[in-house]
Amino acid sequence: MQPRNMSMSGVVDLAAVKAAQEAKAKAEQARADAARQGGGGAVSPADLVIDVDEAGFERDVLQRSAEVPVVIDFWAEWCQPCKQLSPVLERLAVEYHGRFLLAKIDVDANQMLMQQFGVQGIPAVFAVVAGQALPLFQGAAGEAQIRETLDQLVAVAEQRFGLTGLTVDPDAEPGGAQAAAPTAPAGPYDALLEAAVQALDAGDLGGAVQAYKNVLSEDPTNSEAKLGLAQAELLRRVQGADPQQVRKEAADKPADVTAQIAAADLDLVGGHVEDAFGRLIETVQRTVGDDRDTVRLRLLELFEVVGGEDPRVAAARRALARALF
Repeated sequence: MQPRNMSMSGVVDLAAVKAAQEAKAKAEQARADAARQGGGGAVSPADLVIDVDEAGFERDVLQRSAEVPVVIDFWAEWCQPCKQLSPVLERLAVEYHGRFLLAKIDVDANQMLMQQFGVQGIPAVFAVVAGQALPLFQGAAGEAQIRETLDQLVAVAEQRFGLTGLTVDPDAEPGGAQAAAPTAPAGPYDALLEAAVQALDAGDLGGAVQAYKNVLSEDPTNSEAKLGLAQAELLRRVQGADPQQVRKEAADKPADVTAQIAAADLDLVGGHVEDAFGRLIETVQRTVGDDRDTVRLRLLELFEVVGGEDPRVAAARRALARALF
């Protein structure tokens, strides 16, 4: 699904009146169809926050948006602002008691969706109402701003499309709205990978790095461990850094390799992928010898963090080749 080009000025610009009327009719028809098929039952609070991937987007977002506004949280494990914003959105999804559904999309695993929505940096929050997509905000917004935006969203959804949300039963079993996926058999390194994730969640970056290295010592081609290690090492590098001081150093010393690398790390952690890549490519152009090789190697590490399938990585690789040759 390719989202429409829409203004960032707010949910009141959701669509023209004619488009809204058409979407409302479609939403009403979809609700009627669901009722005939026995759908629309009560859900548990746990069902108000769901993980969505490309394969399930049509079912979990587009189809559900005919009965409830779906708020989409684009995030990634390595994104520190995401770790501040996502818990707020999850808490509000429960607090709003079914007035909206929160769909979480991991951009590292779902590059196609990220591109289709035109996401330039994360965290980024969109909504889909009656099949229509609109941007809400980007970055770790304050809770007051988030509440104001959500209030506007649910009001527009009800007034223009007749979407009153989901019925929530606190005693309902999670998964009542859709069948739970079968549990996949555990792989040979699942325990080690889970240990690494738990270490990351606990802020033990050294433990996470070691856990991923343990996997790679046995299986050097393990893509999940390679990605996790690159992310954990990035987070460890920026841990405790003073962002203002790092950026001042980079601005004052454009030829200083250490300063530019530190600033690029911060750029990436903040979701400014292209800024991070561009900074290091420019530094490659300004340096020679060992300094140039140091910058090149760090840029390759950041490519690992983002993922080789990301189009921004492909573009940066071409730019790096031009800078080197």
